[in-house]
Amino acid sequence: MNSGVPATLAVRRVKFFGRHGGEVNSSAFSPDGQMLLTASEDGCVYGWETRSGQLLWRLGGHTGPVKFCRFSPNGHLFASASCDHTVRLWDVARAECLQVLKGHQRSVETVSFSPDSKQLASGGWDKRVMIWEVQSGQVLRLLVGHRDSVQSSDFSPTVNCLATGSWDSTIRIWDLRAGTPAVSHQALEGHSGNISCLCYSASGLLASGSWDKTIHIWKPMTSSLLVQLKGHVTWVKSVAFSPDELRLVSAGYSRMVKVWDCNTGKCLETLKGVLDVAHTCAFTPDGKILVSGAADQTRRQASHTTTSPRAPQT
Repeated sequence: MNSGVPATLAVRRVKFFGRHGGEVNSSAFSPDGQMLLTASEDGCVYGWETRSGQLLWRLGGHTGPVKFCRFSPNGHLFASASCDHTVRLWDVARAECLQVLKGHQRSVETVSFSPDSKQLASGGWDKRVMIWEVQSGQVLRLLVGHRDSVQSSDFSPTVNCLATGSWDSTIRIWDLRAGTPAVSHQALEGHSGNISCLCYSASGLLASGSWDKTIHIWKPMTSSLLVQLKGHVTWVKSVAFSPDELRLVSAGYSRMVKVWDCNTGKCLETLKGVLDVAHTCAFTPDGKILVSGAADQTRRQASHTTTSPRAPQT
């Protein structure tokens, strides 16, 4: 864990992105932080200019709600997962669909790119995880083992592994190294409820959020639980590390977003009163801006919270 001291968060202003036609299920910043991607219950994916809040495009094509979205690490592509059983790969520069990936039998709930942007993982209600080759759109591997819906996934940044979280209350770490005769996995157990979200840090720590209202921070290589975060009053919908790994932000299925000290497990800030149910949260790559997507039935928008780190008092 990072031994530094996290700065205090100061909320300076809140910016709203308010042209969604339904709840915001997922949000993601581009690697350079200049673009915000949001996935909506209205079946569309939205692209926004981060600084101005200008809507760059609204992309249709999915025939059901869009559950998740993610940029590729190289920033050239993004992927969207939908209740229509498909994953769509999109070109960022041209804002057009390049591939429609078909293979899942039920709603696709999660997508994630490998660190080199060459592979894509998807999982959903059919309990399966599929690894796709981005360039060809072909299925490379089918990972079977979860006993219930796969709701979250993330590739490790440091080794060739994929983490998946399921409603079977387990996290599985899949070994995807080339030459491995069979895809092996290890299970991380400890949550008492469905696993709803996963996120790797830059150094390879793994955070998991659950219906048991807690967040666990793991060291996956040793299957060690480092810290447990308690404080949400409802299930945890989304988690994200700050770039320096000192803080973790979490959105609960309530009007509450929390910011945590990763070393101590202490809650540093609770942001509430601005949003209805908070569905998603993410830091910009520089760690200065936090975005949270809401299920506000009157505005139906993503809330963009600008934060100003302050040095802690001595």
